[in-house]
Amino acid sequence: MDIKDFFLQELQQEAALTEKFLKRIPEDKLDWKPHQKSMSFRELANHLAEIPSWITGTMEMEELDMEGYKAPDFGSIEEILQTLKNNVQEAEAALNKPDEEYQKNWKMTQNGETLMEMPRFNVLQAMVMNQFPHHRAQLGVYLRLNDLSVPATYGPSADEN
Repeated sequence: MDIKDFFLQELQQEAALTEKFLKRIPEDKLDWKPHQKSMSFRELANHLAEIPSWITGTMEMEELDMEGYKAPDFGSIEEILQTLKNNVQEAEAALNKPDEEYQKNWKMTQNGETLMEMPRFNVLQAMVMNQFPHHRAQLGVYLRLNDLSVPATYGPSADEN
């Protein structure tokens, strides 16, 4: 199996699961958060929709400077879902590279300081793809705390048995 096929399958699975979670967020609760230090539903949903764009950045650039980074802030679930879909399409195209490209180093910097540098394969697996289940789990807790149905992911959910 080519490396691109591995990541394409994983991206499609994670995006489909993420979409199920995003669709459960009520529009009237977008600003809700469980604690003052926590992200709101809106911030968390925007972050999840943004993650596929990190794949594109990793595969299309050799370095990313975080100086001036601003998180997306879409105001509706519809906009967030569309952003996820658009970012997934761009990521799928960016992944269409030969295996050698995945071995090349990628670097994240800020203010001239290297924050991280490793092969693209490792960036994609450890720093990008692992973000999906991590933040989706947070979203699942938010849903539960609001007495909303939590979708099944890698196994059954108490709400979908």
